[in-house]
Amino acid sequence: MKHHGKFKPLALGVLLGIGLAAGSIGPAFAAGATVASAPAQQANVTRATLANGLRVVIVRDTLAPMVTTQITYLAGSYEAPKGFPGTAHALEHMMFRNSTGMTGAQLNEMTGKMGAENNAFTTNDATQYFFVAPAQYLDMLLHIESIRMRGAQLSDKDWSLEKGAIEQEVSRDISDPGYLAYEEAERTLYAGTGYAEDALGSRPTFDATTGKILQNFYDHHYVPNNAILVIAGDVDPQAALAKVKELFGPIAKGQVPADVPVKLEAFKPTTIAKTTPDATGSVQYMFRSPGQQSKDYAAFQVLMDVLNNSRSALSDLAAQGKVLSADAGNQPFVQGGLGTVEVGFPKGGDAKQAQAYLDGVLTNLLKNGVSADLVAAAKRQEKAQFEFSKNSAMNLAESWSQALAWQGLDSPQQALDQILAVTPQDVNRVAREYLKPDQRITIVLTPDPNGKRPPNSQGFGGTEKFASNDKLDAPLPEWATKQLATLQMPHWTLDPVTMKLANGITLIVQPTNVSKTVTVYGRVDSNENLQAPKGQEGVGQLLGNLFDYGSTTLDRAAFHKALDEIAASESAGSNFSLAVPSEHFDRGMQLLADNELHPALPEKAFGVQQKTLARTLAGELQSPRYKMFRALFKGIYPAGDPALRQATPKTVNALTLADAKDYFVKVYRPDMTTIVVVGDVTPAVAKAEVEKYFGGWKATGPKPDVVLKPVPVNPASYTMVSNAYASQDQVFMAQSLDVNVHNPDRYALQLGNEVLGGNGFASRLMVDIRVNHGYAYGASSGMQFGRSRSFFYVQYGSDPAKVQPVDGLVYKNLDAMRNTPVKPDELTNAKQARIRSIPLGVSSVNSIARSLLNWSIDGEPLNEPMIAAKHYLDMTAAQVQDAFKKYIQPAHVAQVVQGPAPKQH
Repeated sequence: MKHHGKFKPLALGVLLGIGLAAGSIGPAFAAGATVASAPAQQANVTRATLANGLRVVIVRDTLAPMVTTQITYLAGSYEAPKGFPGTAHALEHMMFRNSTGMTGAQLNEMTGKMGAENNAFTTNDATQYFFVAPAQYLDMLLHIESIRMRGAQLSDKDWSLEKGAIEQEVSRDISDPGYLAYEEAERTLYAGTGYAEDALGSRPTFDATTGKILQNFYDHHYVPNNAILVIAGDVDPQAALAKVKELFGPIAKGQVPADVPVKLEAFKPTTIAKTTPDATGSVQYMFRSPGQQSKDYAAFQVLMDVLNNSRSALSDLAAQGKVLSADAGNQPFVQGGLGTVEVGFPKGGDAKQAQAYLDGVLTNLLKNGVSADLVAAAKRQEKAQFEFSKNSAMNLAESWSQALAWQGLDSPQQALDQILAVTPQDVNRVAREYLKPDQRITIVLTPDPNGKRPPNSQGFGGTEKFASNDKLDAPLPEWATKQLATLQMPHWTLDPVTMKLANGITLIVQPTNVSKTVTVYGRVDSNENLQAPKGQEGVGQLLGNLFDYGSTTLDRAAFHKALDEIAASESAGSNFSLAVPSEHFDRGMQLLADNELHPALPEKAFGVQQKTLARTLAGELQSPRYKMFRALFKGIYPAGDPALRQATPKTVNALTLADAKDYFVKVYRPDMTTIVVVGDVTPAVAKAEVEKYFGGWKATGPKPDVVLKPVPVNPASYTMVSNAYASQDQVFMAQSLDVNVHNPDRYALQLGNEVLGGNGFASRLMVDIRVNHGYAYGASSGMQFGRSRSFFYVQYGSDPAKVQPVDGLVYKNLDAMRNTPVKPDELTNAKQARIRSIPLGVSSVNSIARSLLNWSIDGEPLNEPMIAAKHYLDMTAAQVQDAFKKYIQPAHVAQVVQGPAPKQH
């Protein structure tokens, strides 16, 4: 289950922020009445409020045969009882366990059988539960959510079985110095309010939590008149609404506690200094920001956009090499928020100098105000992002959930209208109100891989038992059995057109009609490990960092201004992309091609990025995370293998601009390039545009070999990587596979992996390791298949004392997969999960473009999932067993453990 209380830089757009207050009612919902959507932009929207107060929004989206449901309860940690800030988060966990009429095991099994995904997140102001599933299972999703609304079982016994799991989840965050600093700043900025404590919760409060506390919170807040249900996808709106009324209508409304306004206290600006295991450090200014229902919120969104614009003074700090990175972000609440402006510095770097650069930017902003040009650019980009949200049913649903619940507005359109009404004067007023120097908390995180584990982090990591008492083989409810009985080939909606252009470019076009946008994904098929000359490790990465500096005809500022003028997002390099309103497709393609084929590669920028990369690598090579994956790769690949080539500060500092230019000429070739165009465009127009701007690109000499040679199955190995900050061990077990993406045996391996560790809570590893023994919060397995190399892995996190017994269970389950046929019901469940989930993999414009590109590069047919489905339908248990026995070799597992301290093995 997700937890979104922790700060992460947020993508600012119409889909902004998370947090909402109990009882905030959108004005467009008349009790008991269905509200038709009059505006043109809401033509596919059906809205209603049931007699019991449940607000319902149904958005019809026909891009893919899938549906998403999002039910948001207007209660988060802000509404939690005093002294128990993790109550909402604890209840979120309990909602995945037993309810009256549905066990947790049944919920997990149904989710897998539908080929669905489900999760939840808890914030300061709200808790949301969401599903993504094939559209034909909407009725099942509504059954599940209607049962969970009032049927959760919350006794002390039920809570005791989940408490250890949530405590281990918490332990991951309380081992992170960045999170601890965020938490400390939050307490200072919002002292005396419900926002003073993060939604995550803590072990002491969870130990004191009782079933009665959870039940009381549930009874007061998990009621229809305190919830918003959003449905988006390829559904019949009237049939969906009728089902909602049938299942949710009989649920009685509740008495929701009145909102408690925030009363802010004065605070003294302080500096929080901590060390971090991360490769680079940061200086952060954290400050109060306006709430999502504040009159200042729209202007603040634009301010964040302006700060993050590539042409801003903040972004220029990184472009000029004064700092490693520069970002602005916001974690919004309903009645406040936590804004952040930060810069990065290297290991061993000068934090005070980085802070001085940041001070200079903010001082100038407060004195001279923002650029009207950047404000206009931000508003154009927000308007474009509103249109791009239509390219995914999940994004559409999120935009409605956030506008109605979190922002208390009528619709996403109203949120956009507020942004479009913002003036430069509004942005300057908000900046001067919220970015005052005496209203900030300063956080300095200094890289040091040898730091100490944070206090109060010991004793987590699975020391609590969190085994389950769920009956795993309970028959499913009658309303689910019938719908799940027949397994058929999924509905496939893609019909791309593939063309080979005269210069060798492969062009793939998939028209869609859900928005007035075009998305372009491209890749130059290349491999730096094979193509970089000896001693020039890092040349490809360094070259990639230079495309931000524009083209030979437009310098960095002019190039990004040109993108701003058409509200386009673009990136160039060996992987390149463009997202642009369809009315500006021609100009967008012109800019993309100019950047990709004629990069500026200025000498000064080369020096800046060379220094930045070298200093970043200096810290990265010493970080526990790098050491863990480096050890894993060394365990899988033989000594001297090209895949083990590593850029270092020494190799990067030895590079010249001529080296980068030579690499560009040698590697960037049209006959190694695939371009995928998806959106509001015809194949003929797309072809004409690509030929117009990429047609003059020519290749010389023979095509390079960019596919690594196959490697033998690796020998067994064990590596311990010390992480002084960790409270639990992170474990990876991996083995190279003597099979590639074109070998049909991979389908039997993938189906078997679904049984072993790929099917969430219903998998063998999760049942054995978490449910039956309570050793770890989670365990999973996976497989990755490439053109010449593939590998299998298992991963989990646990208390160090539990690693050995978990390892034993992993090997026991691997042996069982190799030596015994999977059970008929396991095979059926795996087939259902793999086949029925296929539409979800291509359910957004971005996922369609990504998938088509990957299939093409790998030499697979562009309907590869349908070919896989045919294999799965006919697969037998004996074939799965044979594949595991042939390819999975437990005696050849490479294991890496990253944890608190070295130990003997």
